[in-house]
Amino acid sequence: MHATVVMVPTAAFVVALSSIYPRFRSWIGVGMPIISVIALILVPLTTASGDKLKDHIDPGGSSQVAKLIHHHEDLAGTLLWFVIPLVVVALAAYVLQRRSDVGMGVTAVVAVLSIGLGAATMVDVALIGHAGAKAAWAGQVDLDHGRATSSQ
Repeated sequence: MHATVVMVPTAAFVVALSSIYPRFRSWIGVGMPIISVIALILVPLTTASGDKLKDHIDPGGSSQVAKLIHHHEDLAGTLLWFVIPLVVVALAAYVLQRRSDVGMGVTAVVAVLSIGLGAATMVDVALIGHAGAKAAWAGQVDLDHGRATSSQ
């Protein structure tokens, strides 16, 4: 599902940017937690879709392609554990921005968590995507040198 590849990094970016840019935070408003929740819903749908695809194309055994697919699958299994806390922080940040009695310490902690989780989530998505691309192109491209393999 390509929606996950768009929504998860978008949610991560929006949460991180909202923590450091008050004007953006005011503009995005309830959009920040909504985007984050949509990303959270999409992650298990995408991993389930990937599982079905893997079962359909199962290259079997210990081939290089099978190893690459399993690596991609293992990495994809970590994404939910980044997106869940991202949603929690997005909801906390949204609630805190509506309150006037929140101390600077709490705001700072939420900001640091927002930036850290946003960055970590984007890195995780990039690693998952890279592993998936390697699995998809294995046998068609020399993965070590970036050249097309010759069928001659």
